[in-house]
Amino acid sequence: MPATEHATPTRPGPNGPQNLERFRADVARIIDDYPHQPVFPLYVELRDLRDRAMKVLERRVPAEHARDWFHTTGLVCAAMANAAFDLGHSVAAEAQARTAFQCAEQAGSDALRCWIRGTQSLVAYWDDRCRDSVELAQDGLRHQPESGTAMVRLAALEARAQARLGDAHAAERALTRAEEAREQVAEADDPAGLMEFPVAKQYGYASSTALWLGGQVGLARAERDAITAIAGYAQEPAARQRIGELCLARLDLAAARLRGGELDGAVEQVDLVLDAAAARRTEAVLRRLRRLGKALERTPLQAAPAAVELREKIGSFCAARGVSPLVGQPR
Repeated sequence: MPATEHATPTRPGPNGPQNLERFRADVARIIDDYPHQPVFPLYVELRDLRDRAMKVLERRVPAEHARDWFHTTGLVCAAMANAAFDLGHSVAAEAQARTAFQCAEQAGSDALRCWIRGTQSLVAYWDDRCRDSVELAQDGLRHQPESGTAMVRLAALEARAQARLGDAHAAERALTRAEEAREQVAEADDPAGLMEFPVAKQYGYASSTALWLGGQVGLARAERDAITAIAGYAQEPAARQRIGELCLARLDLAAARLRGGELDGAVEQVDLVLDAAAARRTEAVLRRLRRLGKALERTPLQAAPAAVELREKIGSFCAARGVSPLVGQPR
């Protein structure tokens, strides 16, 4: 990270308070828009903001603004990490997360440290490094956030990874911690949007956790929690719905119904996902669709015309180019 020189400028400059406020406003707008807008255009905006912020930090930053500049730059890099992952570039996501964490250290922001550890845990989970995912989520607990839902997110992330590792007791304890952390949230996330972990998302993670734990009780819980998550997302106006998260909750519901032999119910949810995700394709949704496609090959209903047709639709959707590549080599 560039070192910050403590100096007081004699006149307003590009690293002064007015420019910082404009920069913050741009960052907050993108983070707020992120859950319901196509990812790639936002990534391009974030990359440009990141480059501008780094140039500021390489100059003479007044001491009274240094922490704010590092915090805002950390937000940009944290959002870039999430966007790079959603676009299918986990290595770039991890690189941006490391830079974001360094900025959070300079800013002294526990909320940002906590959120970034959650993103690192998320990337590890989808990279099939579930032990790393658990450890990163647990490490994030060292950073008690000043406000917001980052602790809820960490506990939910750990629960899902523990369940995938087959540790039911650890998963249940983590789910309980998520509920306790929710009760302790005193102030809303600022900025919200991408940085917020709403109640509907918490139910979605609980659904995924139950699916990994399996069994009749697990399937019933997964279906119930997925339905609750979907209902929560549906309360938002259509233009503000969190598309990717809603799709993942629907895929949990589809998986639970498929395991229960309800092929028509699974088809209904997947069709809704394919319609919604066409405008906002993300890596997590694509991976879940592929996983469901493989599950269709193992179900006793695999030869049913509806199952064959659904596999074909999933295959076509996942094969189509839609998750945009990053422009250039991310740094």
